[in-house]
Amino acid sequence: MLERVAIYSKDNNSKTREGVNSLVNEFCRRGIKTQIYKKSEEPINWPNGELIERFSDLSAISDLPDLVLSVGGDGTFLETVLKVKDFGIPIAGVNTGRMGFLANISAEEIGNSIDMLCHGEYEIIERCLLEILQPDRLFEGNSSSALNEITIQKADLSMITIHVYVDDTYLNTYWSDGLIVSTATGSTAYNLSVGGPILSPEDESIIISPISPHNLTIRPIILSGESRLRMVIEGRSNEYLATCDFRSKRLPFSDEIHIIKAPVKLKTVMLKGRDFYSTLRNKLMWGADRRN
Repeated sequence: MLERVAIYSKDNNSKTREGVNSLVNEFCRRGIKTQIYKKSEEPINWPNGELIERFSDLSAISDLPDLVLSVGGDGTFLETVLKVKDFGIPIAGVNTGRMGFLANISAEEIGNSIDMLCHGEYEIIERCLLEILQPDRLFEGNSSSALNEITIQKADLSMITIHVYVDDTYLNTYWSDGLIVSTATGSTAYNLSVGGPILSPEDESIIISPISPHNLTIRPIILSGESRLRMVIEGRSNEYLATCDFRSKRLPFSDEIHIIKAPVKLKTVMLKGRDFYSTLRNKLMWGADRRN
């Protein structure tokens, strides 16, 4: 039984604002306390204001929510992950964006979806995260964990050379525009666009997919989730680009990248009657006959 929920959103378009308003109204109607993420001190003017609380940091809240809802697209979901992952609170995504692999509750189904959440008609799917161990504190105090992928990419027009070691055993040298190191969750993101494999979200494997490799025989490879990756990068210029989901940083070639599976997993919500495979069929239009 839900007693308290938190809502994250960027509140940057009318559809997202409508989605947040619908959630707040539905939860308040059911007597569920609602915590809304707000950076500013702007007033909250919803009815049933006694059930609504503003917050900017979960660690400053005395009573943590039972569930966090991310309202927006998959990008908003990834930002929500960084704010929630260390608390072990499940995340559900309400999609007011476009594709919505992670934010898989449609804005048009909010009322029915809240009923299902309130009655416990959902399952928790634990998803693996990746973490950059080296360089340390790459994003200036922000987390170096990624739910989707970590990439190493060229920072200018020239391709780069990436030497990859798995548990200190040499794997390969990639001459390419870069590499995508993906989780199973991220297999339907950037990895998918370069021809990488799709994995079920519970899978703990790590995928390495090259971006525009110089050798046509190079293909994506799936590694054990217990692997420790070390990448040594070379190139004609002075630096390369490292990304971690939506964060990026330019680094000198002297900086190696070390990647492991993060020690914690992320809890995500899947409503009953839905599953990963139906999401694939719907989002990628599998089985659709264009002749009809």
